[in-house]
Amino acid sequence: MIHHTMIVSFTDSIPATELDQFLNDIEQVMRDSGQIQTFAASRHIRVPAEDHSPMPTATGIVQIALADLDALNASFTTPGLEEVIQHWQARHPYKVVWANHEPLT
Repeated sequence: MIHHTMIVSFTDSIPATELDQFLNDIEQVMRDSGQIQTFAASRHIRVPAEDHSPMPTATGIVQIALADLDALNASFTTPGLEEVIQHWQARHPYKVVWANHEPLT
């Protein structure tokens, strides 16, 4: 099993309802793909120490579990994914950093 963990950082503040919809849209398109085994998402919990970080502050976290490397590679070509990304980038620009890894213990 491989986990694909994404840290999403919106350029500007995004209303909570919009963030929830973004996360739901990502979940729906990934579940519709049939490639994923599990999906989890959460809002980032901010702490004051982040004021000193040279990196962008996270807004949300997404973790997707996939069977193997082939499923992970296929997930990047999921029908509808590019449209979801373009839709949200146009509304609320964001950046993503991700890590592909075995389950953390």
